[in-house]
Amino acid sequence: MALTDNYNDNKRKRNILHLICLLITVGILCIHTPIIAYATEDQDPGSTEESTIRYGAGEIQTPEELGELNVQNSFNITVNNGNGQVNGMLRILIILTLIALAPTLLLMLTAYTRIIIVLHFTRAALNTQTVPPNQVLIGIALFLTLFIMQPTLERVYNEALVPLDEGRITQEEAFEAGIQPFREFMYGETLTQDVDLFMDIAGQQWDGETLSAIPISILIPSFIIGELRQAFFMGFIIYIPFIVIDMVVASTLMSMGMMMLPPTIISMPFKILLFVLADGWSLVIMNLVETFY
Repeated sequence: MALTDNYNDNKRKRNILHLICLLITVGILCIHTPIIAYATEDQDPGSTEESTIRYGAGEIQTPEELGELNVQNSFNITVNNGNGQVNGMLRILIILTLIALAPTLLLMLTAYTRIIIVLHFTRAALNTQTVPPNQVLIGIALFLTLFIMQPTLERVYNEALVPLDEGRITQEEAFEAGIQPFREFMYGETLTQDVDLFMDIAGQQWDGETLSAIPISILIPSFIIGELRQAFFMGFIIYIPFIVIDMVVASTLMSMGMMMLPPTIISMPFKILLFVLADGWSLVIMNLVETFY
């Protein structure tokens, strides 16, 4: 019983102390002097400084008034007169994206397609199997493409990349300026009938003369069709003299009764000899490059 009485006494004392603390806190809050806060420093009813509060709650009626709302407590950042540069991380992302798309752009928007097809036709006509190897043909095609596309690439650099880096044009304007030289290059190598074909498929109209009226989505496939046609035509022309050699060798072997001997084994040295004496690689590459000028 004694322990129970002591416990009850201690509990009553704690409750009394809690009540006293609560009463003291309420008293402090009641007698504390109120503090008036303003939107600017030292703002009081007698001050002549302009308040940053422009409108009261619910008084905004127009977008202009909304733009003036509490203007001194907001801030704007303007870089290079509004032409800010792309930050580092975004620039890296754009570069990686372009690297991923570079093979497609190289194949579809340049002279690479025609060059590599003609070089493969030349090797097949010589019947040398893998000589020159694919790596050599691809390297030749890349450097010839760079040579042919150099004026176009210089225009892209001078008209798009340099103004964008200097902040004189926006990214959208840089894209339009950069794609225009490629559009003009493709348009010069594209037949009207190919453009009309894809225009009819897309259900669009074209006056037959204006480049700006051709969407890039139609110009690119039209250019590709024309490149394939031109490359296969040149490959056929290259094949003709070598086919004649094969026919002569095959007729000679049949007249000699050597029907079991493959004609390609005998004709291949003659093809290589003819190609070397005629300086075939120079003729093929020279005529191939001249088709773009």
